Amino acid sequence: MLTALTIFHVALSLIGIAAGLAVLYGFLTSKTSGATSLFLWMTVATSVTGFFFPFHGMTPGIVVGILSLIVLAIAFRARNRWRKTYVIAAMIALYLNVFVLVVQLFEKVPALTALAPTQSEPPFQIAQGVVLLLFVILTVRAVMKYRY
Repeated sequence: MLTALTIFHVALSLIGIAAGLAVLYGFLTSKTSGATSLFLWMTVATSVTGFFFPFHGMTPGIVVGILSLIVLAIAFRARNRWRKTYVIAAMIALYLNVFVLVVQLFEKVPALTALAPTQSEPPFQIAQGVVLLLFVILTVRAVMKYRY
């Protein structure tokens, strides 16, 4: 059962990330993206299915899931109302998904696990720092460029 849930959760996450990148492209080119609803709903589904995994107490994954759902609620509310708020909230939601993707890559890919077995080593920190910096830059540009 857990394997099926894991596959489903990962599929939702990857679809959400791909759709989110399409949405980001739309923000940067000031074009509406047909992937907007797909991105938002797949990202909600990713966060919700994350709560179905066994856990005991508050974990970083639970915190990220809660933060993601809060940000997504803001994005849904801001969509078609407050352009800048929507762009920022949507990009934070996408960033959180990519943040978790990097964590999972360092946990599951042997070469990356060897570089940062506890995820407190410089390769992991540098990777997450680069992802964060990239998202900050792209979000600022998206806020400036997106006009719809």
